[in-house]
Amino acid sequence: MTRLRFETDDGAAVDVEVSRLVIAGWTGRDVAAIERHIDELVHLGVTRPSAVPLFYRVAQQMLTQAAEIEVLGDKSSGEAEPVLVRAGGQWWLTVGSDHTDRRVEAYSVAVSKQMCAKPIATRAWRWDEVAAGADEIALHSEVFEDGRWVSYQEGRVAAIRPLMDLVALFGGQHPVEDGLVLYCGTLPVLPKADGTAIRPTPQFRVALVDAARQQRIVHDYRVTTLPVVA
Repeated sequence: MTRLRFETDDGAAVDVEVSRLVIAGWTGRDVAAIERHIDELVHLGVTRPSAVPLFYRVAQQMLTQAAEIEVLGDKSSGEAEPVLVRAGGQWWLTVGSDHTDRRVEAYSVAVSKQMCAKPIATRAWRWDEVAAGADEIALHSEVFEDGRWVSYQEGRVAAIRPLMDLVALFGGQHPVEDGLVLYCGTLPVLPKADGTAIRPTPQFRVALVDAARQQRIVHDYRVTTLPVVA
C-alpha cells in the first residue's frame, strides 16, 4: 500500500496510508471553461465525457512524491490540480499533477489515467484553516522549455467546483474515509504564440499559493521518457 508523508504549517508530519486514489474530471465551475478544456482534448482525438463531473478510480500505487517520473514515449503531459487528502479524520489540501498519456487518452480517458505516475507535493494545509478563503487560492503550473520556466496554467481554485461539493458528489456513491486521495480538477492550458497548448515537457512545476496567508505549496518533477519498443 502506498504511504505518503506531508509536512504541515506547524512543523508536524501527516502520514497517510493511501486506500483509494480518485481523479475528478470535468470539474470546472464555469461551463464555458469546461467546454474549452473539452475542446482542447477533442482536438487531440479524445471522446467527449458522458457526464460532468466524472470520478476516475486510479491504482493508488501510481501516487508518488518523488522528484522524477518515467513515462513511456513522448506523448504525456502534466496538469496542476488541488488535491484533498483524508487523514486523521480530517481533510488536508495539497497540490498534484494528473500526468496523463495523451495518445492513450485519445481512445480512453480512464485507461490513460493508469499510464503515468501521479506526482503529489510533500506539504499540505489543514483544510479547516484554508476553507474560508479557498476560492482565492491560486493554482498554477509551469513547463521548462527553451531553457526557461514558462507559465502553462494560471487561475484560482474558484475556477473549480467547490471542493467540498466534489467530496459530497463522490461520497453520495462511495465511502469517504481516511486514506482517500481526491484530485479535484484542473485549469485550461495557456497556448503558446503558435497556438500550441497541451504539450510534453522534460520538467513540470505545480503550485498552490495562498496570498492571504503568505503560504505556498510547490512541487517540481522531471520527466524521463522511455523508448517505445515494438
